[in-house]
Amino acid sequence: MTQAFTRAEETRLAHRVTIIGAVLDTLLGIAKILVGLAVGSAALVADGIHSFSDLLTDVFVVVATHFGRQEPDHNHPYGHGRIETLGTLLLGSVLLFVAGGIAWASLSRLLAGTPVPPAGPWAIGLAVVALLGKEWIFRYTLKAARRIRSRLLEANAWHSRSDALSTVAVLVGLIGSELGAGWLDAVAAVVVGLLVGKIGVELLWEAGRELVDTALPEADQRRMRELAMAVPGVRDVHQLRTRTVAEQVLLDLHLVVAPRLTVSEAHEIGNQVCRELYAAFPRLEDITFHVDPEDDSHDARPDADDGLPLRADVEDALEQAWGRLDCWQSRVALDLHYLDNRIDVSLYIDESLAPHDLDHQAKRLRHAGETLPWLGQLRVWRGPGRA
Repeated sequence: MTQAFTRAEETRLAHRVTIIGAVLDTLLGIAKILVGLAVGSAALVADGIHSFSDLLTDVFVVVATHFGRQEPDHNHPYGHGRIETLGTLLLGSVLLFVAGGIAWASLSRLLAGTPVPPAGPWAIGLAVVALLGKEWIFRYTLKAARRIRSRLLEANAWHSRSDALSTVAVLVGLIGSELGAGWLDAVAAVVVGLLVGKIGVELLWEAGRELVDTALPEADQRRMRELAMAVPGVRDVHQLRTRTVAEQVLLDLHLVVAPRLTVSEAHEIGNQVCRELYAAFPRLEDITFHVDPEDDSHDARPDADDGLPLRADVEDALEQAWGRLDCWQSRVALDLHYLDNRIDVSLYIDESLAPHDLDHQAKRLRHAGETLPWLGQLRVWRGPGRA
């Protein structure tokens, strides 16, 4: 079972993991650049720059997780998760810039045929140590990212993995230079640049998809709809919309229920749908449901001028049409149901005053209400009603 964390605990864990990675990146970056300059290896220097780019991303992660995991407030009711998204966007942009510089410098050196001396055992040994260190920090960071469900921290973990892969390319180049194939060093540096660029593009793509409110995969949406439909009382589900904010998922959906349910019963059906969805999708942070008495998925927005009248206007119109009828004067409750672009009326009459022939009274009401274009079904009942 996945351990639950508070926002403060998630932030502390993210900071601890990232700071450990930053210390390792600093040490490896300094060592790679110094040894690379000493032995004349462009690939090792490029890999050192890559390590310092990791250090820069570590700073981004610390800042973004600190502000991005703060609690919602008045100005940010959906939380601050998009700060992490913006950090990821900036991180991807920086990586593309670094990748272009590394690849261009290394390609120029390769085309110019600049001689590369043998790297020596110190450079090769450093590359092996760096490879092991980056692979360890990748696994450590990825485990923490999945525990707190942080996309930004997971992206930083995969960035560490890209550094490990680039170190593999550097190691090949160093061994090649040791064996007399010095051109492999420049090729390895170009490969490093391409790997860094690939990660940058992926981060930009994922952050961009979130910023334009890309929905969850179709399979997840289908599962959400199935869970909602399985709740007793739900007749249909439509206008199901999802989007993500950092690692959190926001969901809107419309639930069709029986048209004459009470407001409280329909609302409780919606609450049960929320319980089922929250249990099945841990990343769900907020659900907004709308209860419909009928399927209105094909209707236009409710901003037309010819909308149906509300209760106050309905009662005024009925008073004008039925004011002289005994059954209207003896009413104790009035229920209105807005269905099929009409208003169904249920009239409840005081039992002690109610006429015995309710069918006859209903016919008189219907006849008197013929001038009301919005009047739908009409029912007359003895008793206090539900209101």
